[in-house]
This record gives sequence, C-alpha cells and structure tokens, in this order.
Amino acid sequence: MSNIKILWVDDEIDLLKPHIIFLTQRNYSVTTAQSGTEALEEIKKDNFDIVFLDENMPGLTGLETLAEIKEYQASIPVVMITKSEEEYIMEEAIGAKIADYLIKPVNPNQILLSLKKNLDHSRLVSEKTTSNYQQEFRKIAMDLSMVNSFDEWVDLYKRLVYWELELEDIQDSAMIEILESQKSEANNQFCKFIDKHYPTWFQDDEDAPILSHQLFKKKIKPELKSGSPTLLVVIDNLRFDQWKVLEPTIATVYKKTSEELFCSILPTATQYARNAIFSGLMPSEMEKRHPDLWLNDTDDGGKNMKEAEFLEAQLKRLGLDIKWNYNKVSSLRQGNKLAENIRSYKNDDLTVVVYNFVDMLSHAKTEMEVIKELASNDKSYRSLTLSWFRNSPLLDVIQQAARLGFKLIITTDHGTINVKYPSKVIGDRNTSLNLRYKTGKSLTYEDKEVLAAKNPKTIKLPTIHMSSSFIFAMNDYFFAYPNNYNHYVSYYRNTYQHGGVSLEEMIIPFSVFTPK
Repeated sequence: MSNIKILWVDDEIDLLKPHIIFLTQRNYSVTTAQSGTEALEEIKKDNFDIVFLDENMPGLTGLETLAEIKEYQASIPVVMITKSEEEYIMEEAIGAKIADYLIKPVNPNQILLSLKKNLDHSRLVSEKTTSNYQQEFRKIAMDLSMVNSFDEWVDLYKRLVYWELELEDIQDSAMIEILESQKSEANNQFCKFIDKHYPTWFQDDEDAPILSHQLFKKKIKPELKSGSPTLLVVIDNLRFDQWKVLEPTIATVYKKTSEELFCSILPTATQYARNAIFSGLMPSEMEKRHPDLWLNDTDDGGKNMKEAEFLEAQLKRLGLDIKWNYNKVSSLRQGNKLAENIRSYKNDDLTVVVYNFVDMLSHAKTEMEVIKELASNDKSYRSLTLSWFRNSPLLDVIQQAARLGFKLIITTDHGTINVKYPSKVIGDRNTSLNLRYKTGKSLTYEDKEVLAAKNPKTIKLPTIHMSSSFIFAMNDYFFAYPNNYNHYVSYYRNTYQHGGVSLEEMIIPFSVFTPK
C-alpha cells in the first residue's frame, strides 16, 4: 500500500512515534498535528485519505474538530481515538459519521486494521466475495444436475439470489457474467422440471409445493386470530430479489417470524395468479363456480376487478367469520388515502392491501424511455423498487400498522423476468396478447422455447374453445409475431414481462412479521 496520506491529530503526538514509524515502514505517509486548529490548517493545505483524531485535546476538542473537518470535506473518513468510554461521546461521534472509533491505548495492528477497513475495504470485500462465489459456483453447478424437487429448487434459487446481491456491489463484470450464465442454465433446467412435474401437482402429489390457490387456506388462515388485527399486503409483480432489498427497511419496525417461498400458478399473470390467491380456486374452477366473476382472456373488461368478491366467497367456504376489508392501490392518491385511513381498520381482523406499483413500473419500463434508462438491468430495477418503497405511502402504512399492533404478512402474486430473446408464434386474431403466454386455437410456435399445455384442463385452466391450448415462454424468451417482427422485437427486448416459466416468475416470497 503506497501513496496513502494520513493526518494524525493528537496533543501528545510524540508518544505515538512508534506507531508512526510502524506505518511509515509500510509505505503510508503520515503528517502530524498537535491541535484541532493545526489539523484544520493541514487539511486546507493537502488532500488526506484519512484522519486519526484524538478526542480529548485542549482548545478545539476532538468532536469540535470533527465537525469542522466534516464541514470542510464531508467525504474524508475520520477515526476517533479516545481514552474515554463514555457512551455520549461515542454516540456524538457516531452521529457525526465517524468512520471508526478506537479506545486508547491503541496498538499498531489496530491502526492497520482500521486503515484497511476504511481505505481498502471495497477491494478486500470484492476479492473475498469473488473468491467465495468461485467456490460456490462449482457447488451450484453440481447441485443443478441433481435438483429433483420444488424445495431443492427453492434452495438453489435462494443461493443464486444471495450471490446476485453479494456481487452487485463489486466491479467485477466477469463474475457477474458468470452468475448470469449460471442463472440462465438454472432456468433451462427449471423449465424442464416444471414441464415434467407441474401437471402432477393437481393430482394429490405429496411433493407438490404450495400453489397460489392454496396460499390463503394453508398459510394466511392459520395466522388470523380473532381480535388481533392482521395486515395482508400483496405487492403485485414482486420478485424474490426485490423483496430481499425491501426487507431491511421493514425490519426497522417489524420482526420476521417466518419466511418461505411458494409457487405461482401458470400463467404467472395477475388475472390468473392473483385471482387464485383471493378465490382459493384454480382458474378453471373459478370459471365454473363463479361465471359472474371470472373473465377469460378473450372477454372484455378488467380481469382483476372482483378480488374482494372472490375473497368473500373463500372466507365463507373456509368458515372464517371475521371482520375484514379490502383495498386496492394503483395511484399515489389511493396510497395516501389508505395511509390516512389505516387507523380506522385496527379493530378489523384482516385488512387486505393490493399494491400495484411494481407492476406499473415493469409496464412503464416497456413504454417509457426514461424508465428503460433507470431500470436497464436487474440491479437498477431492484434499486428503483427500493427507492420507490422508501418514499411510498405503503411504507407509511406499514410503519403505522406496526405502531397499532398489526401482524404483517407480505406476499405477491408472481414475479417478472427481463426478456432477451424473441420466440416466433403464429395464432389467429383471438389469440391472447401477453408476451410470455398465449392461449388460442391453432398456435404455431418453436417447440424448444415453449412449454405447451395442449389440454389446459390438466393444469386447471379454462378451455375457451374445444381446440384451445396454452403455451408459456420459457426462461427469458418472449413471443413475437412474424409481421412487423424487427420493430416489435427491438421494442420489447430487455423489458420486464411475466406470464411464463422461470425461477423469477414462479418462486415467490411469503413473509410474516410481528411488531417490534
């Protein structure tokens, strides 16, 4: 390590000569000052990488000097060194954003560790993270060839997301490319697994995961207790990786009591997956039992306008005699109104909130150039989601709910995937419009890029016509028609879509919290 300039401020600097020699031998350049005033003069003359600052000095105290240094050069790391272990000094120093806090007497290795932690931290973390992922890469590659159950897929997907979040802060594009290619290979294998096993999950398969239509009965109902309010938040279109970056903000007011990942039904689209959560039924059963509530792809009208009615019918079927309310938020005005009203729901057993922002964000990325710039990849998409959440009425609602004693459940209906490759499809004028699934008659498609359900009844989907089938895009493909093909492909490539088969769309979070 060379060219690192240290300013060491201490009124007894002569006693620290051994430390300064120790650092000089390791090619650090050390300038000394014996008072706060002298330190400020040095800082104005030279550019230092770090300051070691004694807290207890005559004249300007360490805390006063710290304030002056930060006012002049806010970004410089300052390590406070003090004889005192008084809590208020520590708190004031931490509040003033010191980089580290050392108690006298300090030994040279403590100083060296503090230097590495503050100046070389990103390189050391980057090297360690890269090395750890290289080891994990081989394990994941081996496990990928042996995964044979949904639980094993959940475990593997969690590991991929963990490494994605670990690697996103290091500037190693090669490692990130390797991870992307490993995710793509995992998705190819996952699509084969779904193709083979998904139809069996509707035949009393004991290895079947919890699916959208079972979520309320198996997971939400056991959490509901009479006289104890529960807030159920369904954030539309929320992927597991996005959830992991939102969770720490929620953890400031709530304590997590359980988290698991369940499986979205196919198609991984709102009208199917979210209606399934609220009705407790698969789409073919909704069509049969509630023809007045269910709309098929070819029908006119909003496809998720009857969630409250579906939920009411499910609560009756489950014998749940509870006081509940339902709220859908798809605008800032509606979000603010909910935040104003949340207190009035504290005597209800269940408050349901469907929050549509993330879904709107993914659609906006398709349609608006500015969002394409802001969410150009998964990392920036996560960052944009977190920025929204921290400034949203939803966070206000959650914070108020914690103060009011609500239990909190957060989940979603499906995830989303960044699509990269077009897959040609031909259908008639009544074929559905979604980019990740199609339903219609006489569909022509690329077999190797598609999971096909020629008999939709086997996976509990409605059959609109006798010869209707469903096809689902696999991995990161999206459907494109031959006419106006190039324009269509360039418009939709690198946009976030859902409806198909991928880890990101199908393996989704369900978390339960109690107030801190």
